[in-house]
Amino acid sequence: MPYALVRPLLFTLDPEQAHELTLAALSRYGKCVAPPPPPEAAPVTVMGLRFPNRVGLAAGLDKNGIAVDGLAHLGFGAIEVGTVTPRPQPGNPKPRLFRLPEAQALINRMGFNNDGVEALVAHLRHRRFRGILGINLGKNATTPIEAAFDDYRMGMQAVWEIADYVTINISSPNTQQLRSLQERDALAALLDGLKAETVRLEAKSGKRTPLVVKIAPDLDDDAIAAIAETLVTFEIDGVIATNTTIARDGVAHLPHGNETGGLSGRPLFARSTAVVRALADALQGKIPIIAAGGILCGDDARAKLAAGATLVQIYTGLIYRGPKLIAEAIAATAAECSRQKGEAA
Repeated sequence: MPYALVRPLLFTLDPEQAHELTLAALSRYGKCVAPPPPPEAAPVTVMGLRFPNRVGLAAGLDKNGIAVDGLAHLGFGAIEVGTVTPRPQPGNPKPRLFRLPEAQALINRMGFNNDGVEALVAHLRHRRFRGILGINLGKNATTPIEAAFDDYRMGMQAVWEIADYVTINISSPNTQQLRSLQERDALAALLDGLKAETVRLEAKSGKRTPLVVKIAPDLDDDAIAAIAETLVTFEIDGVIATNTTIARDGVAHLPHGNETGGLSGRPLFARSTAVVRALADALQGKIPIIAAGGILCGDDARAKLAAGATLVQIYTGLIYRGPKLIAEAIAATAAECSRQKGEAA
């Protein structure tokens, strides 16, 4: 059924209820109909992984990995599930998800609500999706920030063998003190421990699983440069820029515009793209960038690659535009790759 017909019905529901209904439908569909291979368009090998196209699903939509095969029918080259924590947790009190249709935006303060990493692994073990699978890891709300490493290590141990890559989420605004892990000394200590754990897990399993870090948009240039330097020092495989923002520029006057939580969608585009550009300048090609934040059309996806990203991720745009956005972004990123190759020739 065309999304243009479905969307008005979904938008009459509470946002979280609509989300759960859609995810359940995708889960059922994926179980009934095997997903086709992802469409090939400007395929690229990044972090040692072959991505059939440049467009992925960002973490947050399928926290428990229940609908990967259904989502695969939409054309994503990669799907990132989570954020998942070692132990199940309910997340923050409801309501915690708000639409801002006038701005093509969402505000969420979900708080890593999920069924725990063991449940996620069980759901993913028999997936039929043939694209790249990323698993986004967080810490439990009850874990002190000083012990965050232990939660990330437990998550890595649990998903190592089924994930194509693992993302360390240190940038959600909805878990107390989590963003403090982006500070230079805290980040260095965390990555030092996690890199040691990757060496141990790789030796034990015989499998290499790239390690990615997801950062916030609410960083100044000095902080971005410091993060880039730390990522290079510890030979991190990739960086996702960015998570949601705590800024309310352009939406504060709208209904729900001042709700606490992370803002995503159109208002995030300019800032997240600026972070991509600053990261690209600082990294100088040493680490690939996956761009997320405010992609609502093909030109938005193309602009992320022009700013220095290699791959893009979509979430909020899917809520407002539907599956058409994915095909549009795949075509646009392929065109941008052709343009860049032509300039380099």
